[in-house]
Amino acid sequence: MSLALLSFAIAPVAAQDDAPKRLDAGRFTAVYFPQDERLARALTTGAARTDSFPWLPRPRERVLIAIAPDVRRFRQWAGPGAPEWGVALAFPETRRVIIQGREAGSEAGDPLETLRHELAHLALHERLGNRPPRWFDEGYASVAAREWRRDDVLATNVALALRGAPTFDQLEASFAGGATAAQSAYALSYRAVAEMASLDPDRGLTLLFRYWESGKSLDAAVRQAFGLTLSGFEREFQSRVRRRYGALALFADLTLVFLVTGLALLPFFVARSARDRRRLRAMLAADAAAEQAERESILTALLDLDPDRSTAAEPIQTAKTGEQEPSAEPSRRRDDEP
Repeated sequence: MSLALLSFAIAPVAAQDDAPKRLDAGRFTAVYFPQDERLARALTTGAARTDSFPWLPRPRERVLIAIAPDVRRFRQWAGPGAPEWGVALAFPETRRVIIQGREAGSEAGDPLETLRHELAHLALHERLGNRPPRWFDEGYASVAAREWRRDDVLATNVALALRGAPTFDQLEASFAGGATAAQSAYALSYRAVAEMASLDPDRGLTLLFRYWESGKSLDAAVRQAFGLTLSGFEREFQSRVRRRYGALALFADLTLVFLVTGLALLPFFVARSARDRRRLRAMLAADAAAEQAERESILTALLDLDPDRSTAAEPIQTAKTGEQEPSAEPSRRRDDEP
């Protein structure tokens, strides 16, 4: 879509907002609304400053960058075929990129990195046309944009530990499987292209692009550039990915399981701990009472055995019968009594 056509497309909304503006830098033209002027300058300046891509000649075609002021207009400009989870799109046939403006959510990532990813698509298509399959196209764009965080997705993908890496045909189909499947497909595509470039540490993909551009198939270009078949590289890629990320993915998954299980059981542990504390306090109180009773019992027994302790004698009383109790002393006789 040309600049004139894009301006016509956004004309109905321009009556409600300030008129869209245009900014040129090198071979890039940005169309944006006033609230995104700072972003437009940063994007065009950054694109012009880093306008080269690995193993490709410097692109020459002009590029239109349309910055959508909100999600609604991003969807409107992208068209009905755009995925719901997309935050930027490249259209190689019309040499344009549509990207969300400053109102984009956190999932949009770094706008400079996102734009370079989309520009890499255009650069690759300028050299090879529509030859690259989707997995190679996305993988190369991620490598060119240095999206190293793609490896983090693989390190937490338990499917790699259980089933291993998919074939390239399966990887191609994964982009249509929704946001989660696509995220894994992007990461695996990045790793596939990075692994392929590592086959020639000095020239990377330079020879591959040269042979591929001459009309050869990807398989023939891989054979000529690296001396192995595409299916042979596919098997090597699957083996490397499983060895490198399978254990990490399984560990991450088990860690997550333990964490979730621990959080679910935490209330039970807290209740049991409180119950145990109450039981301990009751046992300590019972022991203290038993010790106190034992001390008092011992003290009482010691007092009963004390010889210096006197007890008062109870007087013996007889019933009042008018008789006097005989004296205990023997009666003394007088000597003069007969």
